[in-house]
Formats: sequence, C-alpha cells, structure tokens
Amino acid sequence: MTPDAWPWWIVAFGIAVDITIRVIAIIVVPRNRRPTAATAWLLAIYFIPYIGVLLFLLIGNPRLPRARRKKQELINETIAEVTKDLHLGTPRPGTPEWLGSLIGMNQRLGALPLSGDNGAHLISDYQTSLDTMADAIRSAQKYVHVEFYILQSDASTDNFFRAMEETAARGVPVRVLLDHWANRWKPRYKQTIRRLDAMGADWHLMLPVQPLKGRTQRPDLRNHRKLLVVDSEVAFLGSQNVTDSTYNLPKNIKRGLHWVDLMVRVDGPVVASVNAVFLSDWYSETDTVPETVDFIPLGRGSGDLDCQIVPSGPGFEAENNLRLFLGLLYGARRKIMIVSPYFVPDEALLLAVSTACDRGLQVELFVSEEGDQAVVYHAQRSYYEALLRAGVRIWMYRKPYILHTKSLTIDDDIAVIGSSNMDMRSFGLNLEISMLVRGEEFVQEVRAVEDHYRALSRELTLEEWLQQPLRSTVLDNLARLTSSLQ
Repeated sequence: MTPDAWPWWIVAFGIAVDITIRVIAIIVVPRNRRPTAATAWLLAIYFIPYIGVLLFLLIGNPRLPRARRKKQELINETIAEVTKDLHLGTPRPGTPEWLGSLIGMNQRLGALPLSGDNGAHLISDYQTSLDTMADAIRSAQKYVHVEFYILQSDASTDNFFRAMEETAARGVPVRVLLDHWANRWKPRYKQTIRRLDAMGADWHLMLPVQPLKGRTQRPDLRNHRKLLVVDSEVAFLGSQNVTDSTYNLPKNIKRGLHWVDLMVRVDGPVVASVNAVFLSDWYSETDTVPETVDFIPLGRGSGDLDCQIVPSGPGFEAENNLRLFLGLLYGARRKIMIVSPYFVPDEALLLAVSTACDRGLQVELFVSEEGDQAVVYHAQRSYYEALLRAGVRIWMYRKPYILHTKSLTIDDDIAVIGSSNMDMRSFGLNLEISMLVRGEEFVQEVRAVEDHYRALSRELTLEEWLQQPLRSTVLDNLARLTSSLQ
C-alpha cells in the first residue's frame, strides 16, 4: 500500500502526532538548557522527529539521577562543616580582589576551600609519571586511592600495577575506581579486572550502565577524573590515564599515535581536598565511606603555593569548571595560555577569549595537529577562523602526537591543571577535577612546558586557514552543530 492509498484517519493521526511532538518539544526542550543546546535538540526533533525524540529521551538529560545529586549535596554539606574551623595553611599575601571573589565562588560551588603552604611539581614525561606514581604507591602505610578514567594493565603500566600488588600484599588497603563505559570496550579490560581481583584491591566501576542490575543514567556521562592519593601525604592529578601512550588501540598503533600528557604531584593541605573528591566518588558508587579515612588536612607541604581543588560535573547544579575558566579569563591582565586537546567553547567562553584579545592581552592556544576523535576534532576546527581573526595565536602540536594536556595559565602567577578540557562535554557531561594554583614558581614550571610544546608545534595562520577546502568547512560546521546536543 502506498502512502496515497492509506486511510485518511491514519494520515490525520500521523500529522497530529507530528504536530504534538513539535509543540511538546518547544515546551520541554528549552527548559533550564543553554540556548545553543536547546536549538540543536529542536533542530534534531524537527528534521528527524521520531529519531530525534528517541535520542532526546536517551541522552537528553545532562544530569545524573536525582539520588546521585542528593549524595553530592550531602557530601558538599559535610565537607563545608568539617573544614569551616580548620587551619588550611597560610595563603600568600596580596591576593587580588577579583581572585579572592573567584576563590569564594569555587568554594560555594564545589565545597572545597583554598589552602596555603602546598608543594606542587609537574611531571611532563609519560612513562616517568607512571613510575613516579608507582614509587609513591610503594611508600603507602595507610591506604592507596586510585581513580582514573581509563585504567589498563599493560607493559607501560606494569610497574604501577606491581606497586599496587606489593602494597596490597603488605595489608595496606588499595581502593580503585575506574569509569565503566570508558574501560568496558577497551583492550585489556578483562585482564585488568582479573589483576585487580588477584591483588585483593577493593575496586568499583564509576557511572556503570548496567540496567539489569538497576544501575542506569544517561549512557554518555563519564567520570573523567584522574587522581591518586597516598596516605593523605601526597597526591597526583592531571590529564594522564593509566595506560600505554597508544591506549593499546589498534587504530592508534597503526597511525603511530601517542598521547602527550601532564601530571602534577602535590603535597600539603591540598591533598585532603583531592582525597575528598575521591571519597565523594567512592561514596556515590558504594554508599560507604572507609572508616579509617577522612579529609582532615595534615601539616604544611614542601612549598608555599596556594591551591584549590575544583570538582565539576553533572552531579553539581552549576558548571563549576566553566565558571572557573571564565573568571580567570576576565581577570587576566597581560597573558593567557590555553592548552586543550578539545577546545570547543560555548558562546560565553568564546566571548571571554575574544574579549581578552580586544583588551590587548597576549592569548595563545595549543591544540593537536591531528585528532583522535573525528567529531570533536572537526567541531574544534570550526572555531579556528573566529579565534584567528580575534588575534589568538594557535599552535598545532605536530602529529603523530596527540597533545592531551589540559592547562590554563594567567599572567605570571596563576595556573589551572587538571582533567577538564575546554569543551561542552567537559563542562556539562563529564565529572572532572581541576586545581587552581597561585604562585610564580609553579607557573614558571608550566611556562617551561608551554615553551617545549611551542618548539614542537607549528603556528596556524589565518592565510593558511582560509585555504581550507569546502568539504572540510562542511564537516567542521556539521560537527559544530552536533557538539551542542547536551
């Protein structure tokens, strides 16, 4: 039967359903959603109504389930109560008024206070980072807390895993969290789980999508955090996963791709804040908090840096990381350096960057020449012309390396290091951890890394970019539209 031969009531019913979907979408979709995201969803529903509605029902809610968000609220209240009367080191004098208000905002949104008297040092070599973390694990006397987006047992990480095995064999608790979806479909998942079981680690999956076990949420939400805490004495965080620099993926190995990352080792009161993030995730996944562990900070560290941990993600009401970045960009007075493998800004972030250029600031962006994720890679490229015309200098780290570092430096004394990209996924869908650092000596370390990246990159010019073929422009613009579906 052709559509022309269908009974009139079937045609009328189809038209009525179509109109109803469109009307309901206008009411439901824009509510509490960014205009760009709402527009993208409405376009999807209007052009492909039934598929668009199914996608919206599946991934249209950018928040964790209500029970998970209630847990985060309880955690924030507990942290605020415990830390309100604690001595958290002595902050450096002369904090600018704008930075003081930003620090206050960070604490209101993420619960964690600023602390002084901290030591922090960068580790920019991939294997050295893994081995340094392994050494720290071997020194553990009380506990080891491991939380990584991707955790794989392979030749590069064998020392890290052996350190956990040796520590667990001494009777020291080894607690491990790893993202479910990011690991479940990666190579060596089963081998990794068997090794964790064999060593006696207490391990759990983060944000599991296991409907048969009653554990579901939006399936593309990820816990993207990377952190390690040993005995409340030392912590590590940054952009690097515990895996080989190829991620053991055949397609990466075939293309010769290797990831370039940056981790930071910290000691001092801020370690308690890193541990608080781990304990909040542990509680969210297990409904328990280890009895022998708390987030009371210990004494001063090896330096006098001011540090503040800023957790973010769909468990919070606000986009904590985006607000942190925006505040810093508007507070900058001379120089802004951004390193982000996935730079897909929303309107506010793009405006902040272009405004910084209009104010006469030096603004530089470091990205990869080659991408590992096609949609994000093309979405990022769609912003290059606007950035170049605004006056941003874009440095493209030469292939076959993927520059995976996430950092932001402001002037000569403020830096942010962590797991958060500057894209809409990291702002709205991923659980992330960032560390704000105030101190010239630390920023000098970051500047040295930036200089190294610049030496291994080529500068993209507006003249070169305008020579892009039409097919690339079309792909970039299509990817830009899909990046707003949150």
